[in-house]
Amino acid sequence: MVPRRDASGGPEVGGPGPEPVSPRVVVVTDSTASLPPGLAERWGIEVVALEVAIGDARYREGVDLPAGDLLEALTSGTRVTTSQPPPAAFAEAYARAADRGAREVVSVHLSGELSGTVRAAELAAAAAPVPVHVVDSRSVAMGLGFAALAAAEAAQVAEAAEAAVDGDGAAVPVGVDGAPVPGRAGVDGAAVAGRAGVDGAAVAGRARGVAAATSALFLVDSLEHLRRGGRIGAAAAAVGTLLGMRPLLAVRDGRVDVAGKVRTRRAARERLVALAVEQVAGRASARVAVHHLGQPEVADSLAAEVLARCGLRPGAVMVSEVSAVVGAHAGPGLLGVVVAGD
Repeated sequence: MVPRRDASGGPEVGGPGPEPVSPRVVVVTDSTASLPPGLAERWGIEVVALEVAIGDARYREGVDLPAGDLLEALTSGTRVTTSQPPPAAFAEAYARAADRGAREVVSVHLSGELSGTVRAAELAAAAAPVPVHVVDSRSVAMGLGFAALAAAEAAQVAEAAEAAVDGDGAAVPVGVDGAPVPGRAGVDGAAVAGRAGVDGAAVAGRARGVAAATSALFLVDSLEHLRRGGRIGAAAAAVGTLLGMRPLLAVRDGRVDVAGKVRTRRAARERLVALAVEQVAGRASARVAVHHLGQPEVADSLAAEVLARCGLRPGAVMVSEVSAVVGAHAGPGLLGVVVAGD
């Protein structure tokens, strides 16, 4: 069964998130998290956009970059560059969180080894109107996205636990895959909701834990785009494309490494699925994201294969297109599988 898509084109990913009204802790992330459409809004997550330049035109990904323009530029050879958000963009996000009633912010971002985004967040955090806990996910795409979602879930569990203690009878949040969040390993509402209320440090700890336990694997047609952007060394790029082999990439300790080389795209896809199955098999529970760049049908097929071979419930596998920034550095033909444990 292929994960269904909602009316906006994003996957159906379980039950609705809680109403993001006056939360004690607000989660902020950046657009490279590649969250499926509507998911950030459902969980009250603030998303700060990175910038993409196509030729002389500049865009904020996920905000004003026309659909299809990136892939057209990459395939035509038009120059594409990316840049991190300025600290002011994070300052605005933190101010919005405070205006919503947040007492603390947990700000979760892509690897500091790949971008200066997390540093910009730290600079803005120093002058924020509320305490901000900045988390370097050491990952990208849904390797980051799952960490941000875990933080949002943990914050809502803590809200529910605190409300229960106060006798408010708050509903138990349902996670993005439809499972009740308190049933997850590592999510203890009582621990996150301390005597003084919801604890931002504990929510940040939850994000770090999920990020550290997440595996991100990608298949690309060439390492040339990563080499141009400085995200992988020239020697690794040369080895990765040796004799026309298709490289498999892994995010390890915050960096992009060549994890293997396969001669044909079909064999590379089979290897990608096999590695995902191995990652899921070693976990008590798991959630999976399948990424693509301009290949939704291929991604749906890949997701269905992962779902069938791993024996996961449909809501545990979601499909999303990578952000424009990730796509700009990976290039056309990208497919990816991210496995997050609880």
